Amino acid sequence: MTDPHAPLRDRVLSSVLDGVAETDRSLRHAAASCVGVPADLEPLVAKIHANAYRVTDDDVAGPQAKHGDDAVFEIIVSAALGASRRRLLAGLAALDQA
Repeated sequence: MTDPHAPLRDRVLSSVLDGVAETDRSLRHAAASCVGVPADLEPLVAKIHANAYRVTDDDVAGPQAKHGDDAVFEIIVSAALGASRRRLLAGLAALDQA
């Protein structure tokens, strides 16, 4: 199945993960893939990937205190985009197999 929105979606992902930001791009890529995330950020990133709707203020407070508002925002957005992309690609693959 051809995804007409793939180029736009890929540009957004590239901009978030590789653009100028407060956090290092390797950290944003780790958050997007949920692989190689530092231990202090792993619970938040894993929760975003598994059950984002369950993320609470308490989940964000620890990383926010250590890394700051902007960095935590970038990590959250990177994780959310990575998780959504993984789910979208799985759904498209399932449609291809149907």
